[in-house]
Amino acid sequence: MPPIIDFDKEPEKLYYPIGEVADMFSVNTSLIRFWEKEFDILKPKKNKKGNRLFSPEDLSNLRIIFHLVKERGYTLDGAKKLLEQKRSALEKEVELRNSLLQLRSFLEELKNQL
Repeated sequence: MPPIIDFDKEPEKLYYPIGEVADMFSVNTSLIRFWEKEFDILKPKKNKKGNRLFSPEDLSNLRIIFHLVKERGYTLDGAKKLLEQKRSALEKEVELRNSLLQLRSFLEELKNQL
């Protein structure tokens, strides 16, 4: 099941280390670093040691990239073009999909309790 990230609630942290981000999306940290190089919208901060720190906005952008590349099967170039052309529509689509996944998860839990 794809990751469910609730962007409607307040973020728990100002920044997330790359390991936590990779765990959220169930991918390797190397893929997160690769996407950072490929997509200009990802701009994690780096601390004095050079560790990447991702903001909630970065997580939102990663969720869109994950949706396009992993869930819908777009190539990197295709995902970049679509992001340039239809960013706001994609944000709404990902938000809707995320809400539906949360509802599904809730209903499955409810069913298991019966």
